[in-house]
Amino acid sequence: MSHAPVDKNQKLNIAILTVSDTRTEENDTSGKYLVEALQEDGHTLADKAIVIDDKYLLRAKVSAWIADPNIHVIISTGGTGFAGRDSTPEAIAPLLDKHIDGFGEMFRSISYEEIGSSTIQSRALAGIANRTLVACLPGSTGACKTGWTKLLKEQLTASHTPCNFVGYLTK
Repeated sequence: MSHAPVDKNQKLNIAILTVSDTRTEENDTSGKYLVEALQEDGHTLADKAIVIDDKYLLRAKVSAWIADPNIHVIISTGGTGFAGRDSTPEAIAPLLDKHIDGFGEMFRSISYEEIGSSTIQSRALAGIANRTLVACLPGSTGACKTGWTKLLKEQLTASHTPCNFVGYLTK
């Protein structure tokens, strides 16, 4: 894995997308957690939105963020289950240039220790599109904490070794 050396203090511009038919800015605890966590780690909130669980609206929002050269990372929360309207994986997967298969596998492995076999109902996924990392987490605040603290935080830290995603996301 070779990529251009990066400043070990590099911080990223991150957009947060809550996928829900019922959440508002007032009750979106998962989106709020992710915003606070990324800012606590020194990253910048590039944008935040709540979009209903409709794959075409999701694709439109995520596509616009992927096309924005100032956004390095998109983290979505919600829509990864099996309910009738859960469509985040179907919406996002076709937009990805490269799928990060290990992300969903690791998320479910870590989550198993927390919630047991219920983790099998998570369709968490991630990939890279146009030098933008797109990570899709389940909608619960607990799942967002797991995804951030156990996977994303390290991989979005330029000094994390032996490797991290920062060099792939910054020009």
